Amino acid sequence: MAEGNPGNGVERLYGINVFGAKAMKKHLRPKAFQKLKKIIDEGGRVPPDLADEVAGGMMEWAVSKGATHYTHWFLPLTGLTAEKHDAFIDPDPEGGVRMSFGAKSLIQGEPDASSFPSGGLRATFEARGYTAWDPTSPAFIKYRESGPTLAIPTAFCSYNGEALDKKTPLLRSMRALSDAAGRLLDVFGMKAGRPYATLGAEQEYFLIDREFYLLRPDLIQTGRTLFGNPPAKHQQLSDHYFGAIRERVIAFMDEFDRECWKLGIPSKTRHNEVSPAQYEIAPVFENLNLSTDHNMMIMELLKTTAEKHGFVCLLHEKPFAGVNGSGKHNNWSIAAPGIGNLFDPAGDGRLFMSVICACIMAVDRHARLLRASVASAGNDHRLGANEAPPAIMSVFLGEELTGIIGGMIKGSNGAVPPKAALMSLGADSLSDLPRDLTDRNRTSPFAFTGTKFEFRAVGSSHSCAGVNVVLNTIVSEALDHISDRMEPHKGKKSFDRELSKVLGRMLKRHGRVIFNGDNYSPQWVREAKKRGLPNIKSSDEALKAIVSKKTMALFERYKVLNERELESRYNTYLEAYAKSVTIEAQCAKEMAKTMFLPAAIGHQMMLSKALKALKGSGVRDGSTGVQKQSKIAGRLIDRLTASIGKSEKALAKKDVGAMISSMHDLRCVVDALEQNVEDSLWPVPKYQDMLLLA
Repeated sequence: MAEGNPGNGVERLYGINVFGAKAMKKHLRPKAFQKLKKIIDEGGRVPPDLADEVAGGMMEWAVSKGATHYTHWFLPLTGLTAEKHDAFIDPDPEGGVRMSFGAKSLIQGEPDASSFPSGGLRATFEARGYTAWDPTSPAFIKYRESGPTLAIPTAFCSYNGEALDKKTPLLRSMRALSDAAGRLLDVFGMKAGRPYATLGAEQEYFLIDREFYLLRPDLIQTGRTLFGNPPAKHQQLSDHYFGAIRERVIAFMDEFDRECWKLGIPSKTRHNEVSPAQYEIAPVFENLNLSTDHNMMIMELLKTTAEKHGFVCLLHEKPFAGVNGSGKHNNWSIAAPGIGNLFDPAGDGRLFMSVICACIMAVDRHARLLRASVASAGNDHRLGANEAPPAIMSVFLGEELTGIIGGMIKGSNGAVPPKAALMSLGADSLSDLPRDLTDRNRTSPFAFTGTKFEFRAVGSSHSCAGVNVVLNTIVSEALDHISDRMEPHKGKKSFDRELSKVLGRMLKRHGRVIFNGDNYSPQWVREAKKRGLPNIKSSDEALKAIVSKKTMALFERYKVLNERELESRYNTYLEAYAKSVTIEAQCAKEMAKTMFLPAAIGHQMMLSKALKALKGSGVRDGSTGVQKQSKIAGRLIDRLTASIGKSEKALAKKDVGAMISSMHDLRCVVDALEQNVEDSLWPVPKYQDMLLLA
């Protein structure tokens, strides 16, 4: 492999704004650096004396970058990030200040917790909350035009220690998965370091011109277009997908990549997605916690970098109806030092099939909870559309693995997957290509894609934390299920025979979720119903799984979330869903009443004047057509007025279902008007402008 050119600056650029190993070595004593690195790699808490030295080194590094402030950066239940800035200053007795930052400031912060969503965990008057330093995710510098700030990744909890964020349960679930995977490796007699989950989160997004964005109240307020028809040509010819990237967009991508690299984010792949104005970036796999933080940073960088280039970045799951929506492909796996990827078919076949079977069991037992983990008002518009998996949770394995599993269900002792074969393309100049063990199925919500499972149902605006809390926990349970049954046979000759029996029983009971076909087909919907698989289409219904007795027992068992914390999340997410729909309904009603209805009336008046002028001049040609168009406009105006009234009633009753129905009616009428009203009278940019002219 050719080495990179040192002159291009990427090697020197990478990680310069991260307090990682290189910066730690420079600003910490060797002994302190080694202690901290061991804690990060193997787990454990940082003692106060070490934390004090780390704080001093961290401040020294940040000040050398020009920082005067620091912030405890955390992930509240809003799904976004939060930060409160404090200066590195401490008044001295002589009336001046000195730069100061010690263990106490590093380890714990105290942001006001009263205004963050808590789902009932905290009353408004109970304001105190704490942030706690997460040493496994390195501090970094956030640059703004006003100057740099040291950002320290932290957890966020209430005064009573209950999790008010997404990081705390993620770290708890990672511990649970590590313990369960380590136990299974021990059952197999394998010596390894502490297992850990890995993640590679592909991120889809849209870029539209800022001038168009500012003329669309729906985009500004809701993140999606509540009205609009796709242009005659959009994505039908698939000519945008992987096409040549336009100069203006590549300039944005170049700057975005460099900003990522400065923060140690391994942004690797970039390309045009299916819809015009849609794109995707993909990073290299990392430790799950770090990858989750990096994805939150990626979403923020996409927005801030887009602004510099005259764009607005849209992260909504369905910003434009009728064309591709945006997801976040959650590529999840488990690795262990000394063994590597547990999902690698080239490794120990017995272990490989065990973790595969554990995932099948997990998806089947907790399909409703998995659906709840990707629930949101935005994602409801995307799931089941032409670019996203349906709400039915199923597992894709490919023909060869499915064949092996079929044999195991029947009792065969064949728990070893086949090796990848070479594929000839039939041309002398083309090398033979190694073919992966499985194909890809882009319609499957949970697909095995070689050495990982890709959960494709995650929404583009979602934090990776929530879905991976669920994945880690449900797979931990399934891994422990295997260990419980195999520990009595550890090291015995009967081990392989008993393992085949255990896995065979698991597959016989839970194999109903395996499906390798077209998940979009109506036949699969009918077949899934026969198999007893849930098909939950709305988020308000899906979220109920969070507070089911089964979920509460599971999360209590693995000490990931207690009953109160689960109830708080259910209340928070359900409230966010209702508020999102209400905001959309209010915005749609106002746009229909103050923008589209006047445009329609103006159009009809123009037609009426034209008809009057034709009749007055004695010209008969064209009058019939104008009269017909005037009648069409009149009927649409009547329909729009009635739909506005229906929307106002739904809003007054605070009926979320009625709001959704009224928005659908409004959209149907407004979109029909768009196809009939004089173009110069239309009050907002059309899809053609936003998708094709960026």
